[in-house]
Amino acid sequence: MQSMKLQHGMERELCLSVCVIQLWMESATRKLQGDTRAASLLQLKGEGGGLVVLLHDAASRETRKRSSERPAHRGDRGIIIMSAIRKQLSFQILLLFISCRNINTKTLGATAPPLDPTAPLQKLERSYVLKGDSHTEKVELLNPVSLVLMCTWTGSQNKPTNITGFWSKDGKEIENSRVTVQLENKQYNLKRTFSIASEADLGSYSCDFGGEAKINFVLAVPQMGDERDKPIVSYLGDSVVVPCKLDDSKPTPNTWNWYRANETGKEQIIAGQKFSIKNDEKKTKLVIHDLTADDSGLYYCGAVYGVGITMGRVELKVISFFEPLKPFIAILVEVIILVAAILLYEKSRSKKDYTAAGHLGKITDQRRALR
Repeated sequence: MQSMKLQHGMERELCLSVCVIQLWMESATRKLQGDTRAASLLQLKGEGGGLVVLLHDAASRETRKRSSERPAHRGDRGIIIMSAIRKQLSFQILLLFISCRNINTKTLGATAPPLDPTAPLQKLERSYVLKGDSHTEKVELLNPVSLVLMCTWTGSQNKPTNITGFWSKDGKEIENSRVTVQLENKQYNLKRTFSIASEADLGSYSCDFGGEAKINFVLAVPQMGDERDKPIVSYLGDSVVVPCKLDDSKPTPNTWNWYRANETGKEQIIAGQKFSIKNDEKKTKLVIHDLTADDSGLYYCGAVYGVGITMGRVELKVISFFEPLKPFIAILVEVIILVAAILLYEKSRSKKDYTAAGHLGKITDQRRALR
């Protein structure tokens, strides 16, 4: 604070000096006869300070005295010029006063205290003893942690004194992770600490023993479980409830988010007039109002944990009220066609029988006539 006050004082003095120099230069360039004494300057009051410029009457009296010694017509002209210059100088002094005041009286706010250092990540250890050549271990994480992974391999039958071990993430070797692993107590040990701070740090971490054995640690947030196979079907203009839940064995998430699939990926749904979201610990419901055909598609519920989000997927189909009737209408049409075909067939058959009977009657009559 003391250094701040000192800096402000130096700025005030510098500004005042500039004011004095400009006043003297302005007076000299005008080539006024007689000396114009510069006024005494500068009285700083209080901590904020202020510039008080005092113009002594001596300068005015001296100017009037010099002017009276000249001829009347030149004196009048000098008085007019002096008056105009004094007005101009007064205006410039006022501008300088405002400028200096804005610079020097600015009060700096208190410096914000430094932020507290970020708390260290909670330490978590996971280990596995491998007797074969490979194994996959699942690790569920809820919050950011400093994860210590420890791999132990009992080795092959001929067990060399040392092998080369390294770590990889998602199938890609981690830079500078290769080390020489010594055989100790008939086994090899590989250990490394990983900072898991965000969802990007999740994935598959593998410890590799000379290309002969590997242990995979799959880091993920708690998974949603089985997805719904069949879509939810609702009708145009109605409202529908799309449910989503975690298994009872899973930990409760911090909150829930809903997303809708679009051309570029997923778009988060914000509750409003069209959508309502109801969360209840391990369950969530998305309510969609005034359904239209455009509301059909994939919806994703996201259980949000401290280190990532686990997703569940639900498909919605919006249909018209006539949609369920289409199979029945199709069946009805088929029945009508079948009945019509039968009737036509029967009618055609009856006509043929009648024609055949008439022809047979004529033949009989003719035979009787011949007898």
